[in-house]
Amino acid sequence: MSVTPSLAGADRLFLPSKYVPSLIYIIRSNRSSSVVIRSSTFRDFEKPIETESRPFPSIREAKRVVLVRHGQSTWNEEGRIQGSSDFSVLTQKGEFQAETSRQMLADYSFDVCFSSPLARAKRTAEVIWGARREDIVTEFDLREIDLYSFQGLLKHEGKAKFGAAYGQWQRDAANFKIDGHYPLRELWARAMSCWMKILTHESSSVLVVAHNAVNQALVATAIGLNTEYFRTLLQSNCGVSVLDFTPCPDGVSPQICINRLNQTPNSPVAAGSSEDRKTSRRIILVCHGSSQVDTEVAIPFAGDRPMNMLGVIQAQKTAELLLDVRVNTIVSSHKIASVETAIAISKVQEPADCLGADCAPHYVEMKQIQELDVEDLLQQSNKSGLMKGCDNEAMIKLWDQSRKAWKSLLEELWKEDEPNKILVTVGHPMVHIAMMGHCLNLSKESMRSFHLDSGSVSIIDFPDGQAGRGIIRCINYTAHLGKWSVPITRSTL
Repeated sequence: MSVTPSLAGADRLFLPSKYVPSLIYIIRSNRSSSVVIRSSTFRDFEKPIETESRPFPSIREAKRVVLVRHGQSTWNEEGRIQGSSDFSVLTQKGEFQAETSRQMLADYSFDVCFSSPLARAKRTAEVIWGARREDIVTEFDLREIDLYSFQGLLKHEGKAKFGAAYGQWQRDAANFKIDGHYPLRELWARAMSCWMKILTHESSSVLVVAHNAVNQALVATAIGLNTEYFRTLLQSNCGVSVLDFTPCPDGVSPQICINRLNQTPNSPVAAGSSEDRKTSRRIILVCHGSSQVDTEVAIPFAGDRPMNMLGVIQAQKTAELLLDVRVNTIVSSHKIASVETAIAISKVQEPADCLGADCAPHYVEMKQIQELDVEDLLQQSNKSGLMKGCDNEAMIKLWDQSRKAWKSLLEELWKEDEPNKILVTVGHPMVHIAMMGHCLNLSKESMRSFHLDSGSVSIIDFPDGQAGRGIIRCINYTAHLGKWSVPITRSTL
């Protein structure tokens, strides 16, 4: 089932304010860009390694940066290693993907477009930029990762010709060396150089069209992740990622938040591989549908309330999206809106196989776990001033409780030796944000770095087995909600 994103505001249903979903799940802080990065195994929660990311230039006003990877190229189709070579062009499918991205972003009033100089990215930028009068700024540092002798080889040729070196590129890219170069270290340095140019440009809305690896590096360096996180934050062909930069006082680095990651032209749910690595186990994080709002709290939907009309629509749309996969288990919190969303998904999943010639309904196991219930903690944090900082007692409790929830999900995912298992988890956006932080082995301050909307879907794949790190396929995917989705054109700053 193909899902075409509908992010323009022209056909949007305008609902009364009580039905409008919250967009405020970002925890503000005026701290520097110091991030605690934990060890590379996602199961190790106890050994933090402190690293200091380079400071970003201060900004005077809020800035939104939209990253787009180029459409499918001829060398993508052939399975050839492209690197920073410039011999491939967009395929017909790539042209179609670029046009879909253009429609997705058509109503957004960008101030400037930065593009890689390589033909496949430049063409994608030209399609998306369309009839806008401003010139596209070609930025050499936005070229794809330099892979030197690897470039131009088919993947099996790279394996045959370079053997151990190719294996290291696949298994330990952070320390991979070729022709006297460390490609990822060079790429991360280029990403920081690009951010300096983007953030110092006099613009508040920026489009950047580039490539898979460089867009990964841009997202990772924005939130302080080092080269070990390469291939952890996916960038599909014409996938759209959105980052919000909020100015901080006293000239310190801006607060940076990933508003969405890898919003793709087609449904992200059906895909079964991550960076050419097939995956059979997956956690799909579903934020429950919008619930009745208590206007007196700083974090909406923090109480135990049923879904409102918009929430019911969001739950149904999510259930339809998940028809692309066969869900084994749905885990939710005990709260009413989460349970209602989980039931809506199961009601569509169980009879789905009867839509064809053969009728064999499958059973979807449903569970509730206490660790996903964070609404009471959120209510406490409202009373203690959560939005003023991240160190209050309720915030620490939420982070610790979400760690237990994440461990419970991993145990559920791997408890049986099934060839394929898809675990859907329904809960409040804040617990999902925290669990993504645990997946990436970050500190609790990482909750400032992610944003989720009601009814959104985020996907974590596990292509490297039980001992490997979870791969983030997408964050805050909302295109399945159609005209009820939150458009990129709406600011959440």
